Amino acid sequence: MLNCIALITARGGSKRLPGKNIMRFAGRPLIQWTCEAANAAAVVRRTIVSTDSTDIADAARASGAEVPFIRPAELAGDNSSHYQVIAHALDWIETDEGSLPDFLCLLQPTSPLRTGEDIDKTVTLAAESDADSAFSVSPVATHPELIYRLADNGKASNFLPPATGYRRSQDMEPLFHVNGAVYAIRPHSFRQRQTVVSSGALGYVMPPERSIDIDNEADFVCAEALMLRFQSKRIASLSDNGSTT
Repeated sequence: MLNCIALITARGGSKRLPGKNIMRFAGRPLIQWTCEAANAAAVVRRTIVSTDSTDIADAARASGAEVPFIRPAELAGDNSSHYQVIAHALDWIETDEGSLPDFLCLLQPTSPLRTGEDIDKTVTLAAESDADSAFSVSPVATHPELIYRLADNGKASNFLPPATGYRRSQDMEPLFHVNGAVYAIRPHSFRQRQTVVSSGALGYVMPPERSIDIDNEADFVCAEALMLRFQSKRIASLSDNGSTT
């Protein structure tokens, strides 16, 4: 069985959407959705939150996660290295448990639509392929072939060399972007390379409707509307199943 620990990184400072990690999202603090997804994942045996905020720590504990330390202020600034935040948590885990887990699963509270199944599949993808890391991706909303540069005078030019002839969007090569929802890394390799994503990392594809990364108010509103829609459909499905038994 995989030995995997989930690490949720959630600092208190946020310029675009102040206090977003504990804002009420579909009736709960935003971070609670990520804590619950981690706890629902079959591969995760322990969920730890790294934060510099006592308010976030309280919300995380109430959501079933551990907050065994408060992140040092020097690791919670706008320019703090993500590597150092993860390394700090790994040092604590190694001291606490006497060893490192097979995998560390990095989760951000701003991806509340990701599920426990998404976590399981990302970690399993890396484990079964013997890869150093895997991360979640989603299809790009706008293909690079459709992107243009604009000069100061407004003149448009293709970002990529234009293709020959007419091309429908479905004829273009499928491309994906990192959605930030799940990262699965091997701690020992991470320490050696000092980067989250390794060379040869694998991508686990998530659908766009579960891939919103909340960075501003518009993201928050869209993600909450989708969450409420998902909840409504789930309740309706359970009601329909109950009526037929």
